[in-house]
Amino acid sequence: MKKLLILILLMFVIVGCEPSEDPIDVDPLVPVEDCNEATLEGGWVCIWADEFEGDSIDEDKWNFEVNGYGGGNNELQYYTRENAEIVDGKLVITAKQESYLGKDYTSSRLTTKYKGDFTYGRIIVSAKLPSGAGTWPAIWMMPTMSVYGGWPNSGEIDIMEYVGRDPGNLFSTIHTAKFNHSLGTQIGFDTDAPTAETEFNEYEIIWNPGEIVTYMNGEPFATFRYTAAFNQDVPYHAAFPFDQDFFLILNLAIGGNLGGAVDNSIFPQAFEIDYVRVYKYDYATIDKEAPSNIEDLSISPLQNAIYWDAAEDDYGVEKYAIYVDGELYDHANLNQYIFDRLESGRSYQIQVQAIDFLGRTSEISQVLSFTYV
Repeated sequence: MKKLLILILLMFVIVGCEPSEDPIDVDPLVPVEDCNEATLEGGWVCIWADEFEGDSIDEDKWNFEVNGYGGGNNELQYYTRENAEIVDGKLVITAKQESYLGKDYTSSRLTTKYKGDFTYGRIIVSAKLPSGAGTWPAIWMMPTMSVYGGWPNSGEIDIMEYVGRDPGNLFSTIHTAKFNHSLGTQIGFDTDAPTAETEFNEYEIIWNPGEIVTYMNGEPFATFRYTAAFNQDVPYHAAFPFDQDFFLILNLAIGGNLGGAVDNSIFPQAFEIDYVRVYKYDYATIDKEAPSNIEDLSISPLQNAIYWDAAEDDYGVEKYAIYVDGELYDHANLNQYIFDRLESGRSYQIQVQAIDFLGRTSEISQVLSFTYV
């Protein structure tokens, strides 16, 4: 998971910017029967949810992580199965001060890996957070297959983190190869959360190609957006690898690099989750427009690479078709592409076309003359 959270205001360059008033949107649709709210206004359809209404944790949806590893952040707890249970329709993760397998505290960490894996969409978690110095609850996401390599290369999405030593203030952060706490370049935002410890609040992201927006109770407070023009020193996935499946994680850590010193008088402490809901767009019903045409197709300073302004679409661009000398060559998920199979020293005619989630296309762009090195 995580990090010394030194919130970076620098780097508005790639992804950090103020919340957009009208963030873009996302992907297909396989509704599930157990979503309490089948749809949301705006074309969202529930595809995965847990309302925690049974007598026990649904292990068709959740995995328990059992270890004392400490997350690589010097955390002090041992994660067990026994510290999580369903109580009155809620998932309750309880941290306790007790000696267990060499650790002084126990808690739980649950994941949806291989049981709930998502690319793009809207994720809403209703939760009430623990209090007291040393507590560190989090709602976050990690890549299922890590297609760009191990952490931080394939990314991390921290929907919500909170530390009891700083009450009333919560964080949302991303980590990538270019932007991560090991380099001191992670990009994060915080917001006031005066009722975080006393009431259930909704923590949410809307995740689309090239953009993730974080909300608390429907109000946006963090926008992470890929901007190709400002990231020409690296392939797009080094700056924004969020074009692959990620799974959800719910945990309550104790101490560690971010949790800090622990007040032993506070235990036990509980992290309560009322529901987790995941939505995707019903594009067939709501998407009415083709993507806009490609503008400013340019040669990148990065060797053998091109980039362009992201196309606009009423519900988002899924991918871009790359043409070489009039023939389809490959696809790119974001608005940058690196060639690796051309003949050195030869010049080519490059064009790009935007494709939305229903397969509608822009016109093929004007030609860019490009020499492969």
